Amino acid sequence: MHIYAILRINNTSQSVEAIMTTTKEEQSIIKRLEKLAVHNDPIDPSLYSKYDVKRGLRNANGTGVLVGLTRIGDVVGYELNKEGQKIAVPGRLIYRGYNVEDLIKDAEKHHQFGYEQCAYLLLFGELPSEAKLKKFSDYLGESRVLPPNFTEDMIMKAPSNDIMNKIARGVLASYSYDDDPENRSVGNLIKQCVQLIARFSTLAAYGYQAKRRYYDNKSMFIHNPKPELSTAENFLRLIRSDKQYTRLEAETLDLALILHAEHGGGNNSSLTVHVVSSADTDTYSAIAAAVGSLKGRRHGGANIRVVEMMDDIKEHVKDWTSEKEISDYIRKIATKEAFDHSGLVYGMGHAVYTISDPRELLLKEKARQLAKEKGCMEEFELYNLIEKVAPAIIQDVHNSDKKVCPNVDFYSGFVYTMLNIPRELFTPIFSIGRIAGWSAHRIEEIVSGGRIYRPAYKNVSKELPYIPIDDRK
Repeated sequence: MHIYAILRINNTSQSVEAIMTTTKEEQSIIKRLEKLAVHNDPIDPSLYSKYDVKRGLRNANGTGVLVGLTRIGDVVGYELNKEGQKIAVPGRLIYRGYNVEDLIKDAEKHHQFGYEQCAYLLLFGELPSEAKLKKFSDYLGESRVLPPNFTEDMIMKAPSNDIMNKIARGVLASYSYDDDPENRSVGNLIKQCVQLIARFSTLAAYGYQAKRRYYDNKSMFIHNPKPELSTAENFLRLIRSDKQYTRLEAETLDLALILHAEHGGGNNSSLTVHVVSSADTDTYSAIAAAVGSLKGRRHGGANIRVVEMMDDIKEHVKDWTSEKEISDYIRKIATKEAFDHSGLVYGMGHAVYTISDPRELLLKEKARQLAKEKGCMEEFELYNLIEKVAPAIIQDVHNSDKKVCPNVDFYSGFVYTMLNIPRELFTPIFSIGRIAGWSAHRIEEIVSGGRIYRPAYKNVSKELPYIPIDDRK
């Protein structure tokens, strides 16, 4: 609500509906302030080069500005030669020194859900024995239930149309249910983080159920999590009215959680954890800030854009098997003639990966299996064909020799759709996986950081003589 409306509520007896209607006078004020902001805030793009500003914390060659050290994860998509030039290599995702592919293969070999082992590895830096993994998984299972009255007071009484917003508020509210929230000892940090890892899936599921009830006018189902189930199994159980799911469905979601659990310290949300934690704030504030970062459309919301783009393609391309028809329409998207006119082919390209995104390769194979089970092979082949033709079209349109590969978002939305997961839960699933990585970075910053982040901004405005208020126009 506009500030002038708030002032009027405090001073009159007008109805809320009448107050919320913006008057012409208020619209005029808003437009004037908007013009003033637009006039004053733009910065000449040439100044970034003049002062060698690392926009987006990126060097001129596209590499990230080195701002910290980590032992948690590594994202490998290129190597630097002696001249400092980037040489593209097949992508690798490393968790605590171990290739994530090996972690997934081992879990599949033993018919285990792997996310819990992944979380243990990220937090404690070692692969757990069977006994340690069971004890950790049991603790996670026991911690999934929200504190007494939390569901009613913090979720049902304050529903949100956006589940990420609800998760962030749930994380902040958790501070009030912690007997020692400001304790920065490593033991207490671990306790807080493990409880958040356990509860994120419950927060997301219950937030979704509240949205169904209060915003969608649909039935709400609040099931209790079962401690013996994995994170993936519990989440599917909590969002479905009948609590049913297949083994393949749970395995597919488990894979997605593993692939989203960590992606180096430089991604926006993990960097947010480091920056906010460096200010010596509490765990809940740091993690809630990360949720806010991931909510952003340039970070966690990309898989939804892929699905929306695919809806558009399916509507405008008659023959899904025609490489020419597909290529022609992808070119229209890339040249801003079709879809959202942004010129972006969503799901294609990555800041680090160039030849291949290992997450995409792993998820694609699971998507193939799920498509066979769900009768969606025609749609899978459409994705496969777009993956084949899009990189060359993007290079041609942008007259670039930079290699482009599909990223994890290309198939993740398709997978979630086949799992019958609503789109408003796509980004929350990302957060359910990434809370493990965020927690590891939170602990690492407290243990090894010791210095508040304080990068420099160059002021490019002129110093002006002060004008007394009586002399202003």
